[in-house]
Amino acid sequence: MVGYHAWLLLRIRRRPTTTVIGVNSINRRIWVRHIMEEPSGKHAVLAVQTIRNNIMASTLLASTAITLSSLIAVLMSGGSRGGGGGGLLPGAPLVVGATGDAALSAKFFAILVCFLVAFLLNLQSIRYYSHTSTLVNVPLRAHRLRRPGLAVDYVTGTLNRGSYFWSLGVRAFYFSCPVFLWLFGPIPMFAACTAMVSALYFLDVCEDWEEEPHGVSGDETSGQGKDVGEQQV
Repeated sequence: MVGYHAWLLLRIRRRPTTTVIGVNSINRRIWVRHIMEEPSGKHAVLAVQTIRNNIMASTLLASTAITLSSLIAVLMSGGSRGGGGGGLLPGAPLVVGATGDAALSAKFFAILVCFLVAFLLNLQSIRYYSHTSTLVNVPLRAHRLRRPGLAVDYVTGTLNRGSYFWSLGVRAFYFSCPVFLWLFGPIPMFAACTAMVSALYFLDVCEDWEEEPHGVSGDETSGQGKDVGEQQV
């Protein structure tokens, strides 16, 4: 899982238009410029509603993460008070690997860390989305002392940070699945990691964006995608 995400980060940095995260980043920049360049301001409500939906999604994940963290903490404290960790796993005969108190405590602590990290990341996502909801409604003509392009870049960066934190929070949930199966031994954990990496590859890679559209020259398409991708990702 760690190796796959290191490869994904490298691909986002070098070839952003071949990943879903990179393509979404480019389109968010276009969306921000479209909202801020509208002189009548009729898209302000649309912008607020869109960002509000993102805030609601981050809030849901943050609430779920802190609830699961509390549940895991209760299980850990209940097992320690009971004088053994065997009660936490009723099907102990099916478990392959260490099942002692120290091993179970380490496994539950790893799950707890995943959910706490997910909570903090989604909290930061809400923070940046809240900032963006105000910044995106500032008209470009109000920036008299600075170039309008700087304002678009700043708002786009704030919106992208909120989206990146949200994506990292979701990844923390992804990491919790193999770690949870670690309770039943290393073999289920390895199988879950393999299945998770295979599924994430098809969800993260986007090859269609680099295809040449009909009626557009290859130089123009690649130049636009490269310029925007290098500028934002």
